[in-house]
Amino acid sequence: MNDTPGWASPGSAPSDGQDTSVPRPAGPADDTGSAPKWSPDQPPAGQWSPPSAPGTGPAPQQSAPTPGWGGPAYGGGPGYGGGPGPGYGWGPPPAAKPGVIPLRPLGVGEILDGAVSTLRAHWRTVLGVTLAVAVVSQIAEILVQRYLLPEPVAIDPDASPSEALNQAADSVQQSLVSLVPSLALTVIGTLFTTSILTVVISRSVLGRPVTLSEAWREARPRLPQLLALTVLLLLMSTAIMTISVLPGVLLGSAAGAALALLGGFPGVAVVIWLMVRFNLASPALMLERRGVMASLRRSAKLVAGAWWRTFGILLLTLVLTFLVTLVIAVPFGILAAAVDGGGLDGLLSGTGADLGWPFLIITGIGTVVATTITYPISAGVTVLLYVDQRIRREALDLELARAAGVPGYGSQQPGHGPSRS
Repeated sequence: MNDTPGWASPGSAPSDGQDTSVPRPAGPADDTGSAPKWSPDQPPAGQWSPPSAPGTGPAPQQSAPTPGWGGPAYGGGPGYGGGPGPGYGWGPPPAAKPGVIPLRPLGVGEILDGAVSTLRAHWRTVLGVTLAVAVVSQIAEILVQRYLLPEPVAIDPDASPSEALNQAADSVQQSLVSLVPSLALTVIGTLFTTSILTVVISRSVLGRPVTLSEAWREARPRLPQLLALTVLLLLMSTAIMTISVLPGVLLGSAAGAALALLGGFPGVAVVIWLMVRFNLASPALMLERRGVMASLRRSAKLVAGAWWRTFGILLLTLVLTFLVTLVIAVPFGILAAAVDGGGLDGLLSGTGADLGWPFLIITGIGTVVATTITYPISAGVTVLLYVDQRIRREALDLELARAAGVPGYGSQQPGHGPSRS
C-alpha cells in the first residue's frame, strides 16, 4: 500500500471485543517491535468497503466528500470520494468536452475529427464563407485564364539543344508569370477564410454557436495584420528560393541548370522548415491579438520541440485533402474534356490546349466543390494544433473549461501542472 503522507490504507479501528488478530493501528512500535505499517489516522469503523463491480455486492457507504476531489471536473463518482454523478472506479475520469474536442492533450485522430466535427456542427457558417470565397475567386481566376494569360510557348522538337534550352526557360518563366494572378487570388481568398474560420473553430472548442456576421465582426479588425503576416511569409519563401537557385541561373547553360536544380533542394528544405515553424502564427495573431513579429515568435515557441509531430500532422492533412480534391476534381476534369473536345485534342496532341468556356466552367465547378470541403479541414487542423500545443505547454484546458462554464473549474484543480507536454 502507499504510505505517503495524506494517504490512509483501508481499514478501521477495532471495536471493543474485536479479535486481536485483526490488524490495528500501531504507534511508534507494535508489540513485536517492528516499524509501524498503518497510518494512525484511520477512517471510522464500518464506513469503508472495497470497490466492487456494478451489480455485485452491497453498495459502498460513502463518507463526506474530500475537498478538491469528487467534484464534477473529476467525475464526481464514488471512486473519488463522493459527490453526485456516475462513478469511475479507480481510473482517471474522462476529460471535459464542451465542444468538438476533449479538453486535454489531443491525438492526431482527435485533431482531424475535431476539424470535421466543426464542419458538421457549424456547416451553415463554414460552408457559407468557404463557398462564397471559392466562387468569387474561381470566377476571377477563370477570367484571368481566358483573357489575361499569354499564349503558351511552343517548344520546337527540331531545335538545337541551346535553342531548346532557351525555349524551355521561356516556357518556365511564362508559367511563373501566369501563376502570379492565381497566387494573388489564392492569398486573398485564404485571408478571408482563415480569419473567419479561426473564430468559428475557437467558438466550437467551447461549444458555443456563432453566426457568419458575428465571426466576421470579430475577425475584421485583424485582417490587416493577417495580410501582412501572409505577405511576409510569401516574401520570405520567395527570397530563400531565389537565393538558392540564383547562382545556377546566372551561370546559364546546362551546367547552370543543373546547379540551379541542386541549389533548389536545400532551398525547399529550408522553406518547409520555416513554414512548419511559423504555421501557428496565424491563430496566435487572431486569438491572442498579437502583432506580426510577435505571432511569428509565438509560433516558433509553441512548435519548438514538436517540429516533427507538427510536420507529420500537416503532411497527413495535406495528403488527405489532396486525395479528396483528386476524387472530386478528376470526374469534373473528364467531363470537361469530353464536353470541350478542342481542349482535349490540344492536350493530347501537345500543341497546346485552347481552353473554351465549357472546359473552364466545368473544371471551375469542381474546384469550388473541392475547395469548399477541404479548406475548412485544413484551417481546422491548424487552429486545433495551436490549441493542442497550448494545452500541452500552458494547461490551456483549464482556461477553456472555465470559459466554457464547465462545473468544477472555478480554480486550478489538483494534478494540473503548468506543463502538459
